[in-house]
Amino acid sequence: MTATTPNDVWVTGVGLLSAAGEGVDAHLAAFDAPDAPRLYDEHAFAPYPIHPLASVDMGRQIPKKSDLRQMEPWQRIGVYAAGLALDDAGIKGDAALLARTHLVVAAGSGERDTTVDAKLLDAISSRDDTEVLAKEILPTALRPTLFLAQLSNLLAGNISIVHNVTASSRTFMGEEMAGLSAIENAFRRIGAGQADVILVGGALNAERKDLLLGYELGCNLWAHPYQSVWQRRAAGGGFVPGSAGAFLVLESRTHAEARGRSPYARIASVLSDHALRSEPGQIRRTLGQLFRRTSIGSPSGPLALLSGASGAEPATSEELDFLDDLDADQFTPATRAYGNRLGHTVEAHFPLGVALAALAVKRAAFFPASDAGRVEDELDSSLERALVTSVGHWRGEGLALIERAG
Repeated sequence: MTATTPNDVWVTGVGLLSAAGEGVDAHLAAFDAPDAPRLYDEHAFAPYPIHPLASVDMGRQIPKKSDLRQMEPWQRIGVYAAGLALDDAGIKGDAALLARTHLVVAAGSGERDTTVDAKLLDAISSRDDTEVLAKEILPTALRPTLFLAQLSNLLAGNISIVHNVTASSRTFMGEEMAGLSAIENAFRRIGAGQADVILVGGALNAERKDLLLGYELGCNLWAHPYQSVWQRRAAGGGFVPGSAGAFLVLESRTHAEARGRSPYARIASVLSDHALRSEPGQIRRTLGQLFRRTSIGSPSGPLALLSGASGAEPATSEELDFLDDLDADQFTPATRAYGNRLGHTVEAHFPLGVALAALAVKRAAFFPASDAGRVEDELDSSLERALVTSVGHWRGEGLALIERAG
């Protein structure tokens, strides 16, 4: 464990919403179950399994019906999870503190209006003047200020409006790399003394035909009966999307101590890179280089590792090669692919992994293996630290080292 500094980055609030339910307790219960609970649906979007969002009353975190009406599901998920994190950190309702809380969001390009898309395609099938058609249909079919896909920064805007988070705001786009960049940005700003408290996270609504279409056009989805991410290679690989919102409140140690807040954990390192993936082995080498730059120190036996593996190939196989390298170097990773329980949540995936790692470190106990006998081994020793991996299904790699605070 590295020495502490005044600008140590502490996780003081966790807000989670997914197929497992809402909040810390629901997620700990889902991951502690001896047998993986069935949190996926193989029928709603067959042949593609998904992990649907658990039933939740959005009004508990978004009380104004007018706010709810103007948000699409991905925004509601994110705003709700952000509210849970603020509640958990003891910031909700503190106007002075909210005015100093910065916001960093990982977002996709927003949800398309599939009804309008279908209307245009139906009309185009019988007419050739597509430009005239678009001018006829779009002005009356779309809401003011929007286009066929909602703007990515609407999630950050709605978090600011609903929860009164009114310091600076940044939005990152770029699938898994967006979530990784958001956490890294918040971590580095606090470490450099540029901010004291930051709300950071992302959200995904996986229950969307437009999203599934986009990913399937790139041959990224798993279109078979459900299997764990480690078992999909034989059939070509692919990911199972999951609806989720994951937000964290990150604070400098001195700021949290001054307001009497204890942490879940400290973030010791966040590192990212972008391998070209033009030849086999580049992901493996990139992860190895990032690992050597962490503050983890010399080999010390079992290493709790929360893998963001998606099941997509060749990314997942190369991450397994990296895990073999760690084992050869005497780190002995005890790996958990949290996507096995909650699905692959793209922009929200890395914040989700960091949140789960912080929960595990806080209680000094890891989650049971969900793929026993194949990749995931049990970890019986007390948990002092956890490594979180992020390997994008298409691009982007990163690691975060989470340690017990103090």
